[in-house]
Amino acid sequence: MDDRHPVDRRTFFKTAGLGTFGLMALGADRRAEASSELPAAIHGALEAGVLKRTLGRTGLKVTAIGLGTIPTFRAPQAQAVKVIRKSIDLGINYIDTARAYRKGYSEERIGEALKGIRQNVVIATKTRTFDSGEGALKDVETSLKELGLEKIDLYQCHFVKDFDAYRRVTSPGGALPGLLKARDEGLIGHVGITSHSLDVLERAIDDGHFETIMNCYSFLEPKAEEKVIPKAIASDIGVIVMKAFSGGVIENARLALKYNLARGGTVIIPGVESKDIFDENWEIFRGHWTLSGEERQQIGAMRSEFDRQFCRRCDYCQPCPENIPIQTMMGVKYMVKRMGLEALGGPWIKNSVAAARNCTGCGACLERCPYELPIPDLIRENLAWVEELMSQGR
Repeated sequence: MDDRHPVDRRTFFKTAGLGTFGLMALGADRRAEASSELPAAIHGALEAGVLKRTLGRTGLKVTAIGLGTIPTFRAPQAQAVKVIRKSIDLGINYIDTARAYRKGYSEERIGEALKGIRQNVVIATKTRTFDSGEGALKDVETSLKELGLEKIDLYQCHFVKDFDAYRRVTSPGGALPGLLKARDEGLIGHVGITSHSLDVLERAIDDGHFETIMNCYSFLEPKAEEKVIPKAIASDIGVIVMKAFSGGVIENARLALKYNLARGGTVIIPGVESKDIFDENWEIFRGHWTLSGEERQQIGAMRSEFDRQFCRRCDYCQPCPENIPIQTMMGVKYMVKRMGLEALGGPWIKNSVAAARNCTGCGACLERCPYELPIPDLIRENLAWVEELMSQGR
């Protein structure tokens, strides 16, 4: 047992300041010991010295911090494989990927890394095929081949951005029936959903079709803690957190990870492409999670700095009369930073940029944005930045 954080039970609960689902953590080892009377979905439990939490009714016990793999395709293959294997060797047992990550290249790299060493590693991937159960089932079969597995632990409907997409996924001919068939056939273990929309995720929780949800959560976008996360936990639905760094806006890993880990009840999946980044994340995970007064001040300063600049991805600004994907254009700088310059050549950003050129500054989005962001100005600024990069042939 690691004795870095000695604390008696009374001190723990006084320090913790427990809310509906949160804990102010005292470090992985001592927190798990001190909070033994709390539900396992919240505090987790130590296994081989590493804090694990149960993903709702899936029953999957996974490390409170997993491995996100969006950045892995930026690194050379040998480096990416080495980072994945190191994470497994140290105890990480949850790896997240998707068919859409470089058209399956991320899955392929994970498959290479897993050769000969898959010991109790939970693999989660995703499909963007919404309209066809057969198409989703085909994605499952492709993922199995790329990952080199006979069964995938968790398969998710990926980026279900609005209620129309949700309807397509859950319709009789949609992705959900196909994934349930794959589950019945033993090709996958569980079915989940990911979305940037808290409204969509709340609907998914109410409907009960999915065993896990994945939502954005950071100190720049904490709204999920108000309702969606506690509601999911109360419904025995596993909660996976993406965007702990708010898509690259937050550069201080210690602030981002401590804030997130201290809340309890979730599994976070920061993206990693190098040994140095993994080592930093792992050190934070194994350390003390209580935010100091100085760290709280830093968080407050960042919230003030980005209050009128940062898009929270709620999409209340939509629909745009010019069909501009506002969320994409508001975050395009950070997408390129996270995914690399190659993202500029992909249809997602290229189509968004083409639409953004038609912005008339009509102000319809300004009337709808609950955060009063100067959306047209930010779109023009980001458009100029992208076009400058493109003109330089980068």
